[in-house]
Amino acid sequence: MKKLFFISVAFLLCVSFSSKPIRSASDEEKITLMLDNWHKAAAKADAANYFGAMTDDAIYIGTDATEHWNKTAFQAFAKPYFDKGTAWDFKPLERHIYISKDKKMAWFDELLDTWMKVCRGSGVLIKVGNEWKIQHYVLSMTVPNDATSEAIKIKSPLENPLIEKLKSK
Repeated sequence: MKKLFFISVAFLLCVSFSSKPIRSASDEEKITLMLDNWHKAAAKADAANYFGAMTDDAIYIGTDATEHWNKTAFQAFAKPYFDKGTAWDFKPLERHIYISKDKKMAWFDELLDTWMKVCRGSGVLIKVGNEWKIQHYVLSMTVPNDATSEAIKIKSPLENPLIEKLKSK
């Protein structure tokens, strides 16, 4: 019996010294996973997880100049898309994450593969308890420098009235 006890103790000591310490995920890893899951939730039309990743006072700015929504207004806009069973499917191509020194706030920018081709997303995250939440998100279509003149020709008749309206406020 004593022999079995010493063999067991020796085995446990070997295992405990040879195994790597358990490491918790870094804030950057948590943010990456949260953002990846946020995009996946939209692709699956999982409104609960998609909007659950946002703070109650979150702001979402879309690609159209008139799209500046608080969370409630964005949910109302997005509801028909989520109700169809598929919203939008944005896949990250590249992402940069920055975290404040006090680890309570982070910001990021990402390039996304979307139905609109390459888009840029950027946002601000805050830590709520142990979770990172999106407080502010901006989605922008990118325009290659060589195509700027053509893009301006398309945008001008649509956006000139909006520019005048905003100037007159």
